Amino acid sequence: MALRKSTAQARAGAESDGADVSAATEPERRDTLSHSWKVESVSRRSLLGGLAASAGTLGAGVFTLSSPAAAAFRDPMAPGVRQSVAYRARLWAAKTQSALPYPTHVCNGDEALYADFRNQYTKGLPHNAFGEVDPAAYDALLTAIRSGEFADYEAIPLGGKRKLTCPLGALSFEMVGPDSHHVTIPPAPAFNSAWQAGEMVEVYWKALLRDVRFEDYRTDAAVASAAAEISSLSDFRGPTANGIVATDLLFRGSTAGDAVGPYISQFLWSDVPFGATVISQKYEGIAAGDDRGVTYADWLDIQNGDVPGDERNLPGPTRYIITGRDLAQYVHFDFSYQAYLNAGLILLSLGPAATAQNNPYKTSATQDAFVNFGTPEVLDLVAKASGCALKAAWFQKWGVHRRSRPEDFAGRVHNEMTARKSYGIHPEVLNSAAVAATHSRYGTYLLPLAYPEGSPTHCSYPAGHAVMAGACVTILKAFFDESFVLPAPVIPSSDGSALRRYSGAPLTIGGELDKLASNIAIGRNIAGVHWRTDGHYGMRLGEELAIGLLRDYSRTRPEPISNFTFTSFDGDPVSI
Repeated sequence: MALRKSTAQARAGAESDGADVSAATEPERRDTLSHSWKVESVSRRSLLGGLAASAGTLGAGVFTLSSPAAAAFRDPMAPGVRQSVAYRARLWAAKTQSALPYPTHVCNGDEALYADFRNQYTKGLPHNAFGEVDPAAYDALLTAIRSGEFADYEAIPLGGKRKLTCPLGALSFEMVGPDSHHVTIPPAPAFNSAWQAGEMVEVYWKALLRDVRFEDYRTDAAVASAAAEISSLSDFRGPTANGIVATDLLFRGSTAGDAVGPYISQFLWSDVPFGATVISQKYEGIAAGDDRGVTYADWLDIQNGDVPGDERNLPGPTRYIITGRDLAQYVHFDFSYQAYLNAGLILLSLGPAATAQNNPYKTSATQDAFVNFGTPEVLDLVAKASGCALKAAWFQKWGVHRRSRPEDFAGRVHNEMTARKSYGIHPEVLNSAAVAATHSRYGTYLLPLAYPEGSPTHCSYPAGHAVMAGACVTILKAFFDESFVLPAPVIPSSDGSALRRYSGAPLTIGGELDKLASNIAIGRNIAGVHWRTDGHYGMRLGEELAIGLLRDYSRTRPEPISNFTFTSFDGDPVSI
């Protein structure tokens, strides 16, 4: 998405307090299906110079550079001038964000097409015996979404004990970066499309292969069967080599870094320097085969918002992440920016050589980075980006798409396969080997879920984990040298109990950060709670949010830096 404003446009936005931004020349924006990036801004020197020159027009009592009081003040700017510049800098940032063209948010049309809301998120509301939502309850949800009133949300009837997860978060405002409604993603795949069929077949296979070690993907027979079937699908949009999903590409993300080295990113295995201690990234796992929601009664309870049976998974071994189930467990209990806080701490421990080439302190003879371009700023922006990302994700989830979860779709598959009801599901799902293998193992066609409660109680598209991953990883790529080769990569032992030295292809910061984002997004798919597009477009939505965030913060620095530069998830150069 080319987020481009000319210097003249930007300066006009900064210096015209009452300008009508709707009349400004419309800057270019990114087509969500193409990925050409260039983000331009005026330099801080030109911005502050223009602001300071006009500061004296703001009213009586404002200091100017010629004031005797200003000369006595030990600051490059007199207090009144700085006050004016600070005000105008914030105003200018708001105007430049507002002047970007407002996107058209488009859903796939399924909500209006199907009277039973078969492809919409309805979990937590009351359902009939087919797992179809009570229409009055869904109307109450839509009424609340349209009004944005807390009281209307309180009037929504629930089907079980679980509550909806903060739908009003879709309407929150941010004070920096793009507004959550100012960025968008394409429509999700339609219910009966070959695209959605391909994603559902992949999700079934991910569930069936949760206990296979990633290092065994090249040799495991079931993995080979999964790769062969997914390769045969008419509209599968994951990574391929010459149109084939090879076993070493199975369930990987679409970035260049995903295809290099082990499946799991170094930032999920390496020890984390944490103040005066070091944290090992061993985590308590889930017992092999502990799959939930595979009886129809349990599935229906889960859709109504109850948690049947034991609400905790059976504990598994404490080890490094070596299977899909291990990864699913990690993204079950991680806090919002945990993986990127850890990655940031690991990267900061590598020293100045790992920082971005345009960091002004990288070659300074007398100064070290700290408040700016140093540890406090890096970690602060990672956390900030995660919050901005969630607001954008929640608007797309509740305000635009309201996409159902894979577990819900699997109930439609089960009812159609058992001749209880027909939904017109694409035959590539109904005839798939993955669905047949699921029935052979569990006795139903329902999707085996990694978590007792199944998915969270919010809509599927995009994945919140993925949007945060895209935003936080983009922040880290802006501050660190993507080409820097990690000096001591590791890989777990076969049982996951220890780390040993990895000796394969070189692993770079940029590649492993991109892989980290994909791991987190796809880990939720492996758990059975998300689709591939939830992660793919979620990462890119987060990336766009982070670019806007960096653009605003880049105007606040006194250092001689012209831009942040890094590579997008689609391999395109980004300059801010």
